[in-house]
Amino acid sequence: MRRFLLTAAAATVAALTLTACGTTEPAADDAKKTAEPITLTGASGAKVELAGPAKKVVGTEWNVVESLISLGVEPIGVADVKGYQTWNTAVPLKGEPKDIGTRGEPSMDTIASLKPDLVIATSDLPPAALQQLRKVAPVLEVRPGDAADPIGQMTKNLDLIARATGTTAQSDKLKQDFQAKLDQGKKALADAGKAGAPYAFADGYVVSNQVSIRPYTSGSLIGGVNEKLGLKNAWTVQGDEAYGLATSDVEGLTKLGDVEFAYIGNDGDKDSNPFAGVLAQDKVWTSLPFVQKGNVNRLPDGIWMFGGPQSMNKYVDSVVAALTK
Repeated sequence: MRRFLLTAAAATVAALTLTACGTTEPAADDAKKTAEPITLTGASGAKVELAGPAKKVVGTEWNVVESLISLGVEPIGVADVKGYQTWNTAVPLKGEPKDIGTRGEPSMDTIASLKPDLVIATSDLPPAALQQLRKVAPVLEVRPGDAADPIGQMTKNLDLIARATGTTAQSDKLKQDFQAKLDQGKKALADAGKAGAPYAFADGYVVSNQVSIRPYTSGSLIGGVNEKLGLKNAWTVQGDEAYGLATSDVEGLTKLGDVEFAYIGNDGDKDSNPFAGVLAQDKVWTSLPFVQKGNVNRLPDGIWMFGGPQSMNKYVDSVVAALTK
Protein backbone atom coordinates (compact mmCIF):
# COMPACT_ATOMS: atom_id res chain seq x y z
CA MET A 1 0.00 0.00 0.00
CA ARG A 2 2.96 2.25 0.60
CA ARG A 3 3.33 2.64 -3.11
CA PHE A 4 0.08 4.56 -3.26
CA LEU A 5 1.44 7.21 -0.99
CA LEU A 6 4.76 7.26 -2.74
CA THR A 7 3.17 7.68 -6.14
CA ALA A 8 2.28 11.27 -5.49
CA ALA A 9 5.79 12.21 -4.50
CA ALA A 10 7.43 10.30 -7.30
CA ALA A 11 5.10 11.80 -9.81
CA THR A 12 6.06 15.26 -8.72
CA VAL A 13 9.10 15.25 -10.95
CA ALA A 14 6.93 14.65 -13.96
CA ALA A 15 4.40 17.20 -12.81
CA LEU A 16 7.07 19.86 -12.49
CA THR A 17 7.62 19.76 -16.21
CA LEU A 18 4.02 20.59 -16.90
CA THR A 19 3.22 24.13 -16.00
CA ALA A 20 -0.04 24.57 -17.84
CA CYS A 21 -3.15 24.33 -15.73
CA GLY A 22 -6.41 22.78 -16.85
CA THR A 23 -8.67 25.43 -18.24
CA THR A 24 -12.17 25.45 -19.59
CA GLU A 25 -13.66 26.99 -22.65
CA PRO A 26 -16.45 29.51 -22.08
CA ALA A 27 -19.36 27.74 -20.46
CA ALA A 28 -21.98 26.38 -22.80
CA ASP A 29 -24.87 26.51 -20.38
CA ASP A 30 -25.77 23.34 -18.56
CA ALA A 31 -24.28 20.64 -20.76
CA LYS A 32 -26.38 18.00 -19.06
CA LYS A 33 -29.54 19.68 -20.25
CA THR A 34 -28.48 20.75 -23.70
CA ALA A 35 -26.26 17.80 -24.62
CA GLU A 36 -24.46 20.20 -26.93
CA PRO A 37 -20.88 19.51 -27.99
CA ILE A 38 -18.34 20.35 -25.31
CA THR A 39 -14.82 21.59 -25.90
CA LEU A 40 -12.35 21.46 -23.06
CA THR A 41 -8.67 22.24 -22.71
CA GLY A 42 -6.58 19.92 -20.58
CA ALA A 43 -3.56 20.66 -18.42
CA SER A 44 -1.10 20.22 -21.28
CA GLY A 45 -3.15 22.40 -23.63
CA ALA A 46 -4.66 19.50 -25.56
CA LYS A 47 -8.23 20.08 -26.75
CA VAL A 48 -10.88 17.54 -25.91
CA GLU A 49 -14.02 17.42 -28.04
CA LEU A 50 -17.08 15.65 -26.67
CA ALA A 51 -20.41 15.18 -28.41
CA GLY A 52 -22.11 15.82 -25.07
CA PRO A 53 -21.62 15.13 -21.38
CA ALA A 54 -19.52 12.01 -20.88
CA LYS A 55 -21.36 9.14 -19.21
CA LYS A 56 -18.88 6.27 -19.43
CA VAL A 57 -15.83 7.68 -17.70
CA VAL A 58 -12.58 6.08 -16.57
CA GLY A 59 -10.39 7.69 -13.88
CA THR A 60 -6.69 6.87 -13.59
CA GLU A 61 -6.07 8.78 -10.35
CA TRP A 62 -7.95 8.73 -7.07
CA ASN A 63 -8.49 12.48 -6.88
CA VAL A 64 -10.19 12.30 -10.27
CA VAL A 65 -12.26 9.34 -9.13
CA GLU A 66 -13.30 11.17 -5.98
CA SER A 67 -14.37 14.18 -8.02
CA LEU A 68 -16.45 12.01 -10.34
CA ILE A 69 -18.25 10.30 -7.47
CA SER A 70 -18.78 13.61 -5.66
CA LEU A 71 -20.34 14.97 -8.83
CA GLY A 72 -22.71 12.02 -9.02
CA VAL A 73 -20.91 10.18 -11.81
CA GLU A 74 -20.07 6.51 -11.29
CA PRO A 75 -16.80 5.79 -13.10
CA ILE A 76 -16.81 2.56 -15.09
CA GLY A 77 -13.08 2.08 -14.61
CA VAL A 78 -10.87 2.96 -11.65
CA ALA A 79 -7.17 2.43 -11.09
CA ASP A 80 -6.36 0.19 -8.14
CA VAL A 81 -9.85 -0.28 -6.77
CA LYS A 82 -8.66 -1.97 -3.58
CA GLY A 83 -6.23 0.83 -2.85
CA TYR A 84 -8.93 3.46 -3.33
CA GLN A 85 -11.26 1.59 -1.01
CA THR A 86 -8.50 1.46 1.59
CA TRP A 87 -7.36 5.05 1.43
CA ASN A 88 -10.53 6.91 0.56
CA THR A 89 -13.53 5.90 2.62
CA ALA A 90 -14.62 9.53 2.86
CA VAL A 91 -15.99 9.24 -0.68
CA PRO A 92 -16.64 5.53 -1.28
CA LEU A 93 -16.89 4.03 -4.72
CA LYS A 94 -20.31 3.63 -6.25
CA GLY A 95 -21.28 0.58 -8.27
CA GLU A 96 -18.67 -1.94 -9.32
CA PRO A 97 -16.08 -0.19 -11.48
CA LYS A 98 -13.57 -2.27 -13.39
CA ASP A 99 -10.08 -2.25 -11.97
CA ILE A 100 -7.87 -0.84 -14.74
CA GLY A 101 -4.54 -1.58 -13.07
CA THR A 102 -2.24 0.67 -11.12
CA ARG A 103 -2.41 4.44 -11.07
CA GLY A 104 1.04 4.68 -12.57
CA GLU A 105 0.53 1.95 -15.17
CA PRO A 106 -3.12 1.54 -16.15
CA SER A 107 -3.94 -1.31 -18.49
CA MET A 108 -4.67 0.03 -21.97
CA ASP A 109 -6.37 -3.21 -22.98
CA THR A 110 -8.69 -3.11 -19.99
CA ILE A 111 -9.59 0.51 -20.59
CA ALA A 112 -10.21 -0.17 -24.27
CA SER A 113 -12.53 -3.05 -23.39
CA LEU A 114 -14.72 -0.65 -21.42
CA LYS A 115 -15.26 1.57 -24.48
CA PRO A 116 -15.32 4.77 -22.41
CA ASP A 117 -16.65 8.12 -23.59
CA LEU A 118 -13.82 9.78 -21.73
CA VAL A 119 -10.68 8.96 -19.77
CA ILE A 120 -9.66 11.47 -17.13
CA ALA A 121 -6.01 11.29 -16.17
CA THR A 122 -3.50 13.49 -14.41
CA SER A 123 -0.22 14.72 -15.80
CA ASP A 124 1.46 12.33 -13.38
CA LEU A 125 1.16 9.79 -16.17
CA PRO A 126 4.09 9.78 -18.59
CA PRO A 127 3.41 11.47 -21.95
CA ALA A 128 3.78 8.14 -23.72
CA ALA A 129 1.02 6.62 -21.59
CA LEU A 130 -1.25 9.58 -22.24
CA GLN A 131 -0.59 9.24 -25.94
CA GLN A 132 -1.58 5.59 -25.80
CA LEU A 133 -4.74 6.44 -23.93
CA ARG A 134 -5.72 8.95 -26.59
CA LYS A 135 -5.79 6.09 -29.10
CA VAL A 136 -8.46 4.46 -26.94
CA ALA A 137 -10.73 7.39 -26.08
CA PRO A 138 -10.72 11.16 -25.57
CA VAL A 139 -8.44 11.98 -22.64
CA LEU A 140 -8.96 14.93 -20.35
CA GLU A 141 -5.71 15.64 -18.57
CA VAL A 142 -5.75 17.55 -15.30
CA ARG A 143 -2.90 18.85 -13.22
CA PRO A 144 -2.70 16.81 -10.00
CA GLY A 145 -1.66 19.68 -7.78
CA ASP A 146 -0.15 23.14 -7.65
CA ALA A 147 1.79 24.19 -4.59
CA ALA A 148 1.27 27.84 -5.55
CA ASP A 149 -2.50 27.45 -5.16
CA PRO A 150 -3.43 23.99 -3.92
CA ILE A 151 -7.09 24.67 -3.16
CA GLY A 152 -7.51 26.62 -6.38
CA GLN A 153 -6.11 23.71 -8.37
CA MET A 154 -8.43 21.28 -6.63
CA THR A 155 -11.50 23.33 -7.49
CA LYS A 156 -10.24 24.03 -11.00
CA ASN A 157 -10.02 20.30 -11.63
CA LEU A 158 -13.45 19.77 -10.13
CA ASP A 159 -14.95 22.39 -12.43
CA LEU A 160 -13.25 20.92 -15.48
CA ILE A 161 -14.52 17.43 -14.73
CA ALA A 162 -17.96 18.83 -14.04
CA ARG A 163 -18.06 20.49 -17.44
CA ALA A 164 -17.04 17.25 -19.08
CA THR A 165 -19.81 15.35 -17.36
CA GLY A 166 -22.56 17.95 -17.36
CA THR A 167 -22.57 18.34 -13.60
CA THR A 168 -21.69 21.98 -13.09
CA ALA A 169 -24.57 22.58 -10.69
CA GLN A 170 -23.24 19.86 -8.38
CA SER A 171 -19.75 21.30 -8.64
CA ASP A 172 -21.04 24.67 -7.50
CA LYS A 173 -22.77 23.03 -4.54
CA LEU A 174 -19.64 21.13 -3.55
CA LYS A 175 -17.61 24.32 -3.57
CA GLN A 176 -20.21 26.19 -1.53
CA ASP A 177 -20.36 23.38 1.03
CA PHE A 178 -16.58 23.31 1.23
CA GLN A 179 -16.37 27.04 1.87
CA ALA A 180 -19.04 26.76 4.54
CA LYS A 181 -17.09 23.94 6.17
CA LEU A 182 -13.93 26.04 6.19
CA ASP A 183 -15.76 28.98 7.74
CA GLN A 184 -17.33 26.79 10.41
CA GLY A 185 -14.04 25.10 11.18
CA LYS A 186 -12.16 28.37 11.45
CA LYS A 187 -14.74 29.74 13.86
CA ALA A 188 -14.73 26.59 15.98
CA LEU A 189 -10.95 26.68 16.30
CA ALA A 190 -10.94 30.40 17.08
CA ASP A 191 -13.62 29.91 19.72
CA ALA A 192 -11.41 27.24 21.28
CA GLY A 193 -8.44 29.61 21.38
CA LYS A 194 -6.63 27.83 18.57
CA ALA A 195 -6.41 30.68 16.07
CA GLY A 196 -2.83 30.91 14.87
CA ALA A 197 -1.84 27.73 16.69
CA PRO A 198 1.37 26.16 15.35
CA TYR A 199 0.39 22.95 13.64
CA ALA A 200 2.27 20.33 11.67
CA PHE A 201 0.66 17.62 9.57
CA ALA A 202 2.63 14.70 8.14
CA ASP A 203 2.39 11.16 7.01
CA GLY A 204 5.05 8.53 7.31
CA TYR A 205 6.02 5.04 6.35
CA VAL A 206 8.60 2.42 7.08
CA VAL A 207 10.81 1.13 4.30
CA SER A 208 13.44 -1.49 5.09
CA ASN A 209 13.17 -0.59 8.76
CA GLN A 210 13.86 3.06 7.97
CA VAL A 211 11.30 5.70 8.89
CA SER A 212 10.47 8.31 6.27
CA ILE A 213 8.30 11.29 7.08
CA ARG A 214 6.59 13.62 4.64
CA PRO A 215 5.88 17.14 5.90
CA TYR A 216 2.82 18.77 4.33
CA THR A 217 3.97 22.32 3.74
CA SER A 218 1.76 25.30 2.97
CA GLY A 219 1.77 24.28 -0.68
CA SER A 220 0.08 20.97 -0.01
CA LEU A 221 -3.68 20.66 -0.25
CA ILE A 222 -3.95 19.93 3.44
CA GLY A 223 -1.53 22.76 4.17
CA GLY A 224 -3.77 25.12 2.23
CA VAL A 225 -6.79 23.96 4.19
CA ASN A 226 -4.93 24.38 7.47
CA GLU A 227 -4.20 27.99 6.67
CA LYS A 228 -7.83 28.63 5.74
CA LEU A 229 -8.68 27.29 9.19
CA GLY A 230 -6.43 29.90 10.76
CA LEU A 231 -3.70 27.49 11.81
CA LYS A 232 -0.02 28.31 11.38
CA ASN A 233 1.93 25.73 9.44
CA ALA A 234 4.94 24.87 11.59
CA TRP A 235 6.92 23.26 8.80
CA THR A 236 9.75 25.44 7.53
CA VAL A 237 11.10 22.92 5.02
CA GLN A 238 10.57 23.45 1.31
CA GLY A 239 7.94 21.37 -0.44
CA ASP A 240 7.86 20.34 -4.08
CA GLU A 241 6.14 22.55 -6.65
CA ALA A 242 3.25 20.22 -7.37
CA TYR A 243 2.15 18.67 -4.10
CA GLY A 244 3.90 20.85 -1.54
CA LEU A 245 5.41 17.76 0.05
CA ALA A 246 8.84 17.62 1.64
CA THR A 247 10.90 14.83 3.11
CA SER A 248 12.21 14.45 6.61
CA ASP A 249 13.31 11.96 9.20
CA VAL A 250 12.80 11.76 12.92
CA GLU A 251 15.62 14.19 13.61
CA GLY A 252 13.89 16.71 11.37
CA LEU A 253 10.97 16.77 13.74
CA THR A 254 13.13 18.38 16.43
CA LYS A 255 12.86 21.67 14.51
CA LEU A 256 9.12 21.84 14.97
CA GLY A 257 9.21 22.86 18.60
CA ASP A 258 6.04 22.93 20.68
CA VAL A 259 3.26 22.28 18.16
CA GLU A 260 0.08 20.33 17.60
CA PHE A 261 1.10 17.40 15.45
CA ALA A 262 -1.34 15.41 13.31
CA TYR A 263 -1.06 12.55 10.87
CA ILE A 264 -3.11 10.08 8.88
CA GLY A 265 -2.09 6.45 8.63
CA ASN A 266 -4.08 3.44 7.63
CA ASP A 267 -4.75 0.18 9.42
CA GLY A 268 -4.87 -1.45 6.00
CA ASP A 269 -1.18 -0.69 5.51
CA LYS A 270 1.00 -1.79 8.39
CA ASP A 271 3.89 0.37 7.19
CA SER A 272 1.93 3.60 7.08
CA ASN A 273 1.93 4.49 10.75
CA PRO A 274 5.42 4.74 12.21
CA PHE A 275 4.25 7.34 14.72
CA ALA A 276 2.34 4.79 16.76
CA GLY A 277 4.59 1.95 15.64
CA VAL A 278 8.36 1.83 15.51
CA LEU A 279 8.78 5.38 16.79
CA ALA A 280 7.04 4.57 20.06
CA GLN A 281 10.39 3.36 21.41
CA ASP A 282 12.54 5.93 19.63
CA LYS A 283 14.31 8.29 22.02
CA VAL A 284 14.28 11.22 19.61
CA TRP A 285 10.54 10.85 19.05
CA THR A 286 9.66 10.40 22.70
CA SER A 287 11.73 13.46 23.67
CA LEU A 288 9.85 15.81 21.33
CA PRO A 289 7.86 18.41 23.28
CA PHE A 290 4.61 17.73 21.44
CA VAL A 291 4.98 14.01 22.06
CA GLN A 292 5.64 14.52 25.75
CA LYS A 293 2.61 16.81 26.02
CA GLY A 294 0.39 14.34 24.24
CA ASN A 295 -0.23 16.68 21.33
CA VAL A 296 0.03 13.96 18.69
CA ASN A 297 -3.27 13.54 16.91
CA ARG A 298 -4.05 10.58 14.72
CA LEU A 299 -6.82 11.65 12.36
CA PRO A 300 -9.28 9.06 11.00
CA ASP A 301 -8.25 6.62 8.31
CA GLY A 302 -9.79 7.01 4.90
CA ILE A 303 -9.38 10.74 4.38
CA TRP A 304 -7.51 10.97 1.09
CA MET A 305 -4.94 13.71 1.58
CA PHE A 306 -4.87 14.51 -2.15
CA GLY A 307 -8.60 14.26 -2.73
CA GLY A 308 -11.35 16.76 -3.36
CA PRO A 309 -13.77 18.92 -1.38
CA GLN A 310 -15.51 16.01 0.33
CA SER A 311 -12.28 14.51 1.62
CA MET A 312 -11.24 17.95 2.78
CA ASN A 313 -14.59 18.42 4.53
CA LYS A 314 -13.88 15.26 6.50
CA TYR A 315 -10.39 16.51 7.20
CA VAL A 316 -11.71 19.81 8.59
CA ASP A 317 -14.10 17.94 10.87
CA SER A 318 -11.30 15.71 12.12
CA VAL A 319 -8.89 18.58 12.79
CA VAL A 320 -11.50 20.59 14.65
CA ALA A 321 -12.45 17.57 16.73
CA ALA A 322 -8.80 16.80 17.54
CA LEU A 323 -7.80 20.32 18.53
CA THR A 324 -10.91 21.19 20.50
CA LYS A 325 -11.32 17.96 22.46
